[in-house]
Amino acid sequence: MAKAIPWWSPRIGSVELGLVQQVLQSNYVNEGDFTALFEKQLADLLGVRHAVAVTSGTAALYLALVGVGIGRGDEVVVPDMTFIATANAVTMTGATPILVDVDDRTLNMDPEAFAQAITRKTKAVIPVHVSGRAADLPAILQVAARHGIVVIEDAAEALMSEFQGKKLGTWGRAGCFSFSPNKTITTGQGGMVVTDDDVLCIRLRELKDQGRAMRGTGGNDLHPRVGYNFKLSNLQSAVGLGQLAYLDQRLQRLKSIYQVYAELLSDVTGIHLPGFDLSSGESPQWVDALIEKRDKMEIYLRSHQIDCRKFWFPLHTQPPYRLPDERFPNSTRLSQEALWLPSAFDLTDEDVERVCRLVRKFCTEARFTPLGKSAA
Repeated sequence: MAKAIPWWSPRIGSVELGLVQQVLQSNYVNEGDFTALFEKQLADLLGVRHAVAVTSGTAALYLALVGVGIGRGDEVVVPDMTFIATANAVTMTGATPILVDVDDRTLNMDPEAFAQAITRKTKAVIPVHVSGRAADLPAILQVAARHGIVVIEDAAEALMSEFQGKKLGTWGRAGCFSFSPNKTITTGQGGMVVTDDDVLCIRLRELKDQGRAMRGTGGNDLHPRVGYNFKLSNLQSAVGLGQLAYLDQRLQRLKSIYQVYAELLSDVTGIHLPGFDLSSGESPQWVDALIEKRDKMEIYLRSHQIDCRKFWFPLHTQPPYRLPDERFPNSTRLSQEALWLPSAFDLTDEDVERVCRLVRKFCTEARFTPLGKSAA
């Protein structure tokens, strides 16, 4: 039987095990010095003043929104083609997510659709950097500035990816990252909010720790503001710190995997890679493709022990956020064509070449016409 090729596979190594052992030996497994060090290292890597560790990427988005004052009666613009957590974080605040269509070239938020969705209730916008590909930040930031709208970046899939020499997640008032198991580094579950805003940082720390801006004993602490419990433990942070030891190697491998796909599939009719601008600093989280007969392709690849992953259903098709398809022509069409190809950083070039051979074979036998045109 042919070797199984995973879509993604988290890797935990000896560095993490050693750091977790240190936490256990310290007998302090709650949030503490390891979490503070994890925050500092992320802030330094991203070039920001502050990084606040939290329990998940969803929590990061929620706390960033609450931290800038988003609440009941407000509207927050969200792209229709994203994981549902982006919209759910808005709903958690009491605000209303306003869905807009995506750009058919990048799969990211269409800035024109964002501009058209603005009302007097619009207080924030969340551009999502799908697969590590930068949203159109200059256009989105320009529209947001013109209307006094706060920009919160969903950079869950874009750790260390850059646009115009600046890390994604550092362009808006705040940026939010995820460390779930299918990300470049993982803490099991976990997230981070980054910002250069000193006041926002204080509010984020209050929100994540029962209203305390500074860690205390829990006994006679003052709690001047309402807060919750979104702390990332030392155990989780130890795993994250260990994962950072492999970060550069993993980023380079993900870029190399994309380059093999781009080279070997460039002339194949029936499949198109939205692609990444590696020369400008974009870093793939996963390699995504638009495939004319996506569902049949998925079945074909799986029959050859090759795992892959369909894109999310558009948010407007999910019951909590249901809206007519006609309002979202691009996301409605693209979601039926979009597939993540195997992208695990431990894939060999031979693994990727095997995937490409099978993709080419499928497309040849299917006698594809160019995307967007009808078959003869």
